[in-house]
Amino acid sequence: QVQLVESGGGLVQAGDSLRLSCAPSGRTFSSYDMAWFRQAPGKEREFVAAISWNGGNTYYADSVKGRFTISRDNAKNTLYLQMNRLKPEDTAVYYCAAKGYSGGYYPMSQYDYWGQGTQVTVSS
Repeated sequence: QVQLVESGGGLVQAGDSLRLSCAPSGRTFSSYDMAWFRQAPGKEREFVAAISWNGGNTYYADSVKGRFTISRDNAKNTLYLQMNRLKPEDTAVYYCAAKGYSGGYYPMSQYDYWGQGTQVTVSS
């Protein structure tokens, strides 16, 4: 069993930066591929970014490519999402998710464990 706890959300202005963190507990962090998803009010949860277990591969949604960076520090058991040049449309609850090595990175259904989410609000 893996428990995921996100932190770092908040209220910022358009153009600002924010860094989210996710700290898993339980089984070894490096055993999992990790991802960030987000859900805006009235919308479905969507893929934001993912990273392979060793950090060697990263994947991004087109809407955040070039602005967001996903990274991980397996020694510190922490996943990060650096968000730059934030836009009002980035406003959402951001969720950390974990999955085993097999399967694709983009579908929600591939992920076995989810955090409770952290709110990010970007004002215009």
